[in-house]
Amino acid sequence: MTDEEKIIQLYKEMYSAMINKDKASLERIHDDSFILFHMTGMKQSKSDYISAIMDGTLNYYSAVHGDMEVAINGDTARLAGRSKVTAAVFGGNKHTWRLQLDFELIRKNDKWYFTLASASTY
Repeated sequence: MTDEEKIIQLYKEMYSAMINKDKASLERIHDDSFILFHMTGMKQSKSDYISAIMDGTLNYYSAVHGDMEVAINGDTARLAGRSKVTAAVFGGNKHTWRLQLDFELIRKNDKWYFTLASASTY
């Protein structure tokens, strides 16, 4: 499997873990330095982000993946992933968004980890 394929697989695994509230997988695929910037500008650390999924602040129901662009530079990479995501977040109603997540990743011991994500719509 190429590094590009590994990164795309990691993206899909992340959504599956969010939908299934799979804490162990979320912990494993995000680097301890991970930061998420929401569309609102809110910033969450790895632990705050995973806690929000686990406690129902962020509820994900489904994701249909579209375009994904990967750029690799040595042991770092960028991924822009577009998915139609059905979720209910921060007490809002269930809704489907056209969500783009722009990621930065790092490779450690031949495994890729998310270090930064920025969410927007497309």
